[in-house]
Amino acid sequence: MTITTDMIKRLREETGAGVLECKKALEASNGDFDKAILFLRERGLATAAKKAGREANDGLVSLHVDAQGRWGVILEVNCETDFVARTEDFRAFAKALLQQLCDEPAISDVATLLERPFAPDPSVTVGQQLTALVAKLGENIIIRRFARLQRDGSGWIEGYLHPGDRIGVILHVSAGDAHVAESAAFRELVHDLALQVAAAAPKYVAPTDIPSAVLEAERALYRAQIADEPKPEAIKERIIAGKLDKWYEAVCLLRQPFIRDDALRIADLLEQKSKQLGTPLTVERFVRYELGAGE
Repeated sequence: MTITTDMIKRLREETGAGVLECKKALEASNGDFDKAILFLRERGLATAAKKAGREANDGLVSLHVDAQGRWGVILEVNCETDFVARTEDFRAFAKALLQQLCDEPAISDVATLLERPFAPDPSVTVGQQLTALVAKLGENIIIRRFARLQRDGSGWIEGYLHPGDRIGVILHVSAGDAHVAESAAFRELVHDLALQVAAAAPKYVAPTDIPSAVLEAERALYRAQIADEPKPEAIKERIIAGKLDKWYEAVCLLRQPFIRDDALRIADLLEQKSKQLGTPLTVERFVRYELGAGE
């Protein structure tokens, strides 16, 4: 069967594959369009397998928060270069994934997401769509992680995406009074706290949230640093406690200086605002993603 230019063009528009690959696929399938698509998908699987081991530390962070501040979703998708991260194909894929995660709250991990039908085209799974995108764009692409916050009581979930799509934050602050939670003063505070998390990169809300294994590892590090110093054990323990307090300022949101007033710690800011608004305010949880950074 003669393979025409129009056939190649149609297959290329459908799959995004190159001209020569489309021609070979049509020749191998004797002009059968569906078989040609299957041929290219199988070829895409082989291409993706070759690229899967390559590092992917670029990409983008995206997020969406419900208009009533009831829930929020944050997602990180990685690729190898900023060039691919800025392509319409990559950004459209990430946007579709984020929307699917918003629409399907039962999806709890990446493995489950990869097995789900891809919302814009349920004839393929998310994993198959990802493979096709790898074949088209020529880079390793990874759905790295996502998270969802949801509130039951009064309060607000805020989202903040830093310009450049490399740092994103979703944050839940509860309020004892539902009317206060609807106030402009409360919303401004929650927004400021999201900015704080983005800028100061805390890992935990408070020292009590630090896993015991992490805390003991940090304590052991400080103990090793002063092991050879000729000081009584009681003095060494006070030194270690002081170092831990300094560390808490770096990793715990409530211990950090407020970015708008470094004379004020976040815990003090919350206490101050709670008194002003006449109800307890509590940072329940936050998720901060920085592109390519650790968990």
